[in-house]
Amino acid sequence: MSSNWLKFPFLGMMCIGLAACSSDDSEDTYVARDVEVIYNVAQDNLERGRYRFAAAAFDEVERQHPYSVWARRAQLMAAYSAYMSNQYDDAVLAAERFLQLHPGNVSAPYAYYLIALSHYEQVSDVGRDQNKTEQAEAALIEVIRRYPESEYAQDAQLKLALTQDHLAGKDMEVGRFYLKRKEYLSATVRFRRVIEKFQTTSHTPEALHRLVEAYLAMGVYDEAKMAAAVLGANYGDTKWYRYSYSLLVDGKISPEAKNTSWLASLWPF
Repeated sequence: MSSNWLKFPFLGMMCIGLAACSSDDSEDTYVARDVEVIYNVAQDNLERGRYRFAAAAFDEVERQHPYSVWARRAQLMAAYSAYMSNQYDDAVLAAERFLQLHPGNVSAPYAYYLIALSHYEQVSDVGRDQNKTEQAEAALIEVIRRYPESEYAQDAQLKLALTQDHLAGKDMEVGRFYLKRKEYLSATVRFRRVIEKFQTTSHTPEALHRLVEAYLAMGVYDEAKMAAAVLGANYGDTKWYRYSYSLLVDGKISPEAKNTSWLASLWPF
């Protein structure tokens, strides 16, 4: 949008004369405006940091001029404005609608990225439900898969690593809870998930050690030996290996690679 466009005195107003609410609940007063005027109002509010007003004005561009080139631009700008005002669900809906209507548009990579960012900003701490974190993971993977060479893929990759570390942390928290309650089978399910799905995260050494603990408690010694062997081969300088090695020594057994273990498919010896 050109910076030379005239600015209007009503730019900061909430209804900005675009669609005023009537005192009669059954009827809206519709005030038509030139598309350039409405878009300029939206852009000005965006530049002023009045993101909710900007989103409403960008929506009005499409409402009054749905088949114009401006409408296509406004759809994505409305999504961005909603994101900037922390209305993340609205941002996702607006970006998804843009992609449904214009899947091959040059701005499609950014729309996917904006969806991923909107989910990412809603990631909660590991003590809460991780549905939004899982949505963020899926959306970030989608950006990387579709546009690996785009300017958004590198940032998406960094955020994906943080997101997956977060999800692994949740599994570790739940696994430790089960382990403390001596529900060993349920604990191993969580720790195994960390190993299989989030192997590159910072939680992997502890997950292997917790598997050693759980397998020993269940009397599954071959798996305990293998988990300790993997831990020693890959994270031998960590406290987690020292803890696992001590547990095995106390049980008069030693770390040992087992090709029959499920771990062998991830860490072949």
